[in-house]
Amino acid sequence: MPPDYDRQNLRGRSFKGQNLERANFSNADIRGANFTNAILKGANFTGATAGLQRRWVISLLIAAFLISAIAGFFSIFLGVLIVLIFDTQSSENLIAGIVSLVIATVFCIVTIRKGLMAFAGAVAGAGAVAGAGAVAGAGAFAGAGAGAGAVAGAGAVAGAGAFAGAGAGAFAGAVAVAGAGAVAGAGAGAGAVAVAGARAGAGAGAFAGAGVFVLFSAYIGWRSFQGDKRDAWIRVFAVAFAATGGTSFYGADLTDADFTGATLKNTDFRTANLTGTRFYEVKKLDFARPGNTILSNQAVLNLLVSLNGRKKSYAGANLKGANLIGADLKEANLKDADIIEATFQGANLEWANLTLTQAVGTNFTKAQMTGACVEAWNIESTTILENVDCRFVYLLEFPKPETDDRERRPSSGEFQPGEFTKLFEEVLNTVDLIFQNGIDWKAFVNAFGKVQNENQDTELSIQSIENKGDGVVVVKVNAPEGADKEKIHSDFNQNYQLALAAVEEKYKALLEAKDNEIVIYRQQSADMKEITSLLANKPINVQFDNKVENKNMTNSNDSSRKVEIGSVGGDFTASGQALNLGEISGTVTNTINELPSAPESDKPGIKELLTQLQTAIEEDDNLEAEDKADALEQIKNLADAGKSPQAAGMQKTAKTAIKILKGTLAGLPTATKLVKEFSELLPAISSFLGLG
Repeated sequence: MPPDYDRQNLRGRSFKGQNLERANFSNADIRGANFTNAILKGANFTGATAGLQRRWVISLLIAAFLISAIAGFFSIFLGVLIVLIFDTQSSENLIAGIVSLVIATVFCIVTIRKGLMAFAGAVAGAGAVAGAGAVAGAGAFAGAGAGAGAVAGAGAVAGAGAFAGAGAGAFAGAVAVAGAGAVAGAGAGAGAVAVAGARAGAGAGAFAGAGVFVLFSAYIGWRSFQGDKRDAWIRVFAVAFAATGGTSFYGADLTDADFTGATLKNTDFRTANLTGTRFYEVKKLDFARPGNTILSNQAVLNLLVSLNGRKKSYAGANLKGANLIGADLKEANLKDADIIEATFQGANLEWANLTLTQAVGTNFTKAQMTGACVEAWNIESTTILENVDCRFVYLLEFPKPETDDRERRPSSGEFQPGEFTKLFEEVLNTVDLIFQNGIDWKAFVNAFGKVQNENQDTELSIQSIENKGDGVVVVKVNAPEGADKEKIHSDFNQNYQLALAAVEEKYKALLEAKDNEIVIYRQQSADMKEITSLLANKPINVQFDNKVENKNMTNSNDSSRKVEIGSVGGDFTASGQALNLGEISGTVTNTINELPSAPESDKPGIKELLTQLQTAIEEDDNLEAEDKADALEQIKNLADAGKSPQAAGMQKTAKTAIKILKGTLAGLPTATKLVKEFSELLPAISSFLGLG
């Protein structure tokens, strides 16, 4: 039976590493409790109070006061520099005072407009122009004072409100800093009066200046807590500072835990698993330490707490595992968002933009989705679409220019109950491979063949290839229900990148191409003429149609043109050209035989080394025919270079041939015989050709 801590006082208790699955902590006082690395799946924290214990609050406020004192200390020095403006008897002091006042003014303006960290450049530049040592000093004191004051203010804001749930934390922080500033201002005034010869006007001016400067520092701290990105570092530092000694969920597994109505200020959620964690109507969550979780995005945090995202934008946002049960996301923009394993049960997603969303494992049970745009969204068999309330959807984010059509489904009328889910059943059994900059088909074929070999117990075939325009190509791969689609997708991406690296190395050596030229090549490969040419030796049905609507409801847009392939197996090839390897091999042999034999039989020369490498290439079963032809061609080039290694251009030819061989063999497993022999023979061949 799960532990029950309902309404108990658990202040400072340690639950580190414990298994507390489905435990009940509702309305409990967990201030200062340590749940580091604990298993809290399905735990109930509704109404719980987290945060700092009283002794930690006092300690942090003392630390904040000390930082305020530091700010006041720097304010005194700044006041002393500025008050020199009243010393009319000394021209040096007068100039130093004027320059200090100008620098302090410029610093404040730059900080307000661009942020506190921008002051260094402004002060350095102004100091270089003025050429006065007092300038650098003024800038340094201004920056240090403002920084300390801002951190003190922010720290007080983050921690002061911890007393008995006081709701005016920000105001208390501002008052604390203002009070410290008054002391600092008084000190600055006293110091200024001493320097200026006890002149009443100078003392009053210094007091006022120091007071204004401290209030300015408090403003910077307050501004950072309002989400201003110019001083975001202050907020991050202050929250981390204030969370010291607070409730810790560091590294805890909070899958499906419920914090509804809880108070979570000064709480550490770094590296915690927040999949399905409920944060509805949580208080002070913006004062928690989020780390790299989805709580680090303020807009996402507000959505999790309020469940109100109507007409708001979360484009590209990380909502992975978010608990949005019953959320209002009508007309929200979720384009390119990561909603993997998120929960939208009963949520309102009418007219929402779900273009390019990653929805693997996402739960849409009973969600309202009428009018939503689902162009190129990534769903599969783990995506739950049970009892979705939907009358129609759109397959295009933007209408076709010539028809003003967004590909409505159904084209007319409305879905009957259950039809929406049924329509997507076949789509759920596909893996979408999306290529943003076109496809290198040689690398694709290589990677797809390896994925088929690595998943021999799973029948994989290509369902369709769609050109989305702007170099974007989507390849849909059929996979049976129950297949590990995430693994298939990951395996393909890994193999494709390895094959792509090998092919690109080969392109660079052959064409001496730059990276942008290779990108152009791939984009050109997205042309359907190129695709059909590459697939010419395969029995396929090529369909060019502006109206893209197939039985699987594949995603499309106005530039979509599709190649449907009935069945593509391991023999899928990217070239219809026949290669006569025997003829090529004979030419290479003749060229090698023109080289002189080694003078000593026990020490092979260039002729013997190239012959051995040629044989290894011809006998290797891992190389495709086209790759073998390319590799043999480079052996011939090396043989030509071996005839006259020092002749003009021969060394360059040899270097290029070696680069191409490396690129051709880069896609092979390192344990293959050919790769091992090439590695062993390459140093000797390079030495004979004078390449070192």
